[in-house]
Amino acid sequence: MKRNKQGFTLIEILVAVSIIALLTVMGVTNFMVANKKARDGKRQGDLEQIRAALEIYRADERIYPTTGNFVSEIEPTYMGDIPDDPVTGRDYKYLSTTGASYILCASLELSSAGVPAGCSGCGTACNYKISNPL
Repeated sequence: MKRNKQGFTLIEILVAVSIIALLTVMGVTNFMVANKKARDGKRQGDLEQIRAALEIYRADERIYPTTGNFVSEIEPTYMGDIPDDPVTGRDYKYLSTTGASYILCASLELSSAGVPAGCSGCGTACNYKISNPL
């Protein structure tokens, strides 16, 4: 007697589902890492834009704005709008008490080689900072 095989066995279906699930998990993980890298790149770019506006402000005023009047001093003359962190609820931190120097801080989602472990003086947990050039 000859038997015709029709359909798939349970083992074949389980193997196919397992492979699809594994590929889906790998794809979602890679997508999440790519999103974090993109947000970190935006943070770094935003801080560089703020730094450029601060340097132009200092060239005009011979002093950096102090922490309390930072936004009102550089908006809109030196920078249209201060960019916001791409994640809601997070902020960029600016610290300048004397106007002679400043620190800009952000919290990156992925750790990067060569990035300081924390911003001293920012009063917040961050792992990326820009200070005025010496």
